[in-house]
Amino acid sequence: MAIEVVPEWMINLDDEDVSFIKKFIMSSGSLKEVATQYGVTYPTVRLRLDRLIQKIQINEDTSNEPYIALIKRLALNEKIDFDTAKILISEYKKINVEEK
Repeated sequence: MAIEVVPEWMINLDDEDVSFIKKFIMSSGSLKEVATQYGVTYPTVRLRLDRLIQKIQINEDTSNEPYIALIKRLALNEKIDFDTAKILISEYKKINVEEK
């Protein structure tokens, strides 16, 4: 059965994220097994899973605010630091309140 419509929560995931999800499912949700497959420690895989969960939550929490979702994704992917993300989001919210 082919998926004709990609779920909204998957749209902003990287190929690496989708691959991680597949490995996680194929290993019956065993983070220890996924860690072995990647050749990393359990805490590393746990951190990866936590970030993936955050990415999915960001997409759901900010579907009405694509700019905010973008800033949060950049921070999660360490493209910008957390403090810069907070400043950008704060300024964006100020501008939107002033316009309304």
